[in-house]
Amino acid sequence: MSTAPRILAFAGSARRDSLNRKLLASVVKAVEAAGGAVTLLDLNDYVLPLFHGDLEDAEGMPANAVKLLELMQVHAGLLIASPEYNSQVTPLLKNTIDWLSRADDNPFEGKVAAVVSASPGMLGGARSLQHARHLLLHLGCHVAPAQCILPKAHEAFDEAGALKSERSQKSVEALAAQLVDLVRRLG
Repeated sequence: MSTAPRILAFAGSARRDSLNRKLLASVVKAVEAAGGAVTLLDLNDYVLPLFHGDLEDAEGMPANAVKLLELMQVHAGLLIASPEYNSQVTPLLKNTIDWLSRADDNPFEGKVAAVVSASPGMLGGARSLQHARHLLLHLGCHVAPAQCILPKAHEAFDEAGALKSERSQKSVEALAAQLVDLVRRLG
């Protein structure tokens, strides 16, 4: 029997009660149920300075970026929750990706990625999701076609953190199954 596909998961939000972190937790459970092995990160544990070329020239890659790169090397898939700030990805997510993309060998090349997004608004973070998907494609990822957005996310979870809507849960499960399948085939 083959080993479970390894997937690195994180949210582009540092907020403790982030709706995207809640959605990510639901997707992580679904990925594990679909046969994936998930390493869930909190980017608060990997604080990085704002990317600056002069800083990179003077000090090299920050220690936390090196740790993240080492984690990426042992995972064939990425699962990213992309919150939406002003219709874009968050500065935290963009800065993390910018630092990681500075490695000698592109750590994104050939990885399978899936992006989810939650928002209290009616679009569910769809704009940031599209920007994140485009960025990952540009960096060489195989991005799962399935999309999972969660509009009115502030009303979407019960007290235990589970999704209330069967439709939302099915969307989560479909994305999770597709991610695991693609990592098995391409990762």
